[in-house]
Amino acid sequence: EVQLVQSGGGLVQTGGSLRLSCAASGATLADHVIGWFRQAPGKEREAVSCISILDRSTYYANFVKERFTISSDNAANTVNLQMNSLNPEDTAVYYCAAGDYDRATGFWNNCLFGMDSWGKGTLVTVSS
Repeated sequence: EVQLVQSGGGLVQTGGSLRLSCAASGATLADHVIGWFRQAPGKEREAVSCISILDRSTYYANFVKERFTISSDNAANTVNLQMNSLNPEDTAVYYCAAGDYDRATGFWNNCLFGMDSWGKGTLVTVSS
């Protein structure tokens, strides 16, 4: 099983930027789909972005397109989420997650339903 350690996050003003990192141990992320999810107070958890290092597939939720960028550092076995143009609606606990990449199922299904290892979460607060 993959162990995931998150870093980054914190408090930022509207329009600011933050970078989240997710470092993996116990397995190489190259064989996995890695995703970022978030949960705001009183709301359900939602997918933000996913990446497959194997085939470079990416997914972005509509509400973060053109603002967030997911990337991988293969040497460091790390996936990052660069978040720009943040607004108060982005305030949430952000989780990274990983799951084995089952290509028969498809990248999108792996992203949304195939995660089985989770980080502990990191709080992102955007002030108005």
